[in-house]
Amino acid sequence: MDMRWLQRRVYGADHEDPHPGPREGHEYVELAGGPLDGLLLDVTGIPPAERPSGAVLVTEIGRFGPGGRTLYGPRPARPGIWAWEGDAP
Repeated sequence: MDMRWLQRRVYGADHEDPHPGPREGHEYVELAGGPLDGLLLDVTGIPPAERPSGAVLVTEIGRFGPGGRTLYGPRPARPGIWAWEGDAP
């Protein structure tokens, strides 16, 4: 696991979790830009063939507030980073 990720928070980790960072044996991508910038997204259960479609993630801090969603997709040149594509209600 990339040592710089050990201090990072994983998307969806409970705010009271004493260990909100990445877990050994899981695979992560970094979210870049937008409301979830800098978080890690666990993609362990997503087959590589399905990852190019990206993800729609629930967030309270996006343009549409609580219940809103934010969209992230892979950067072709850097598959370990998913870039913000916008927010949706």
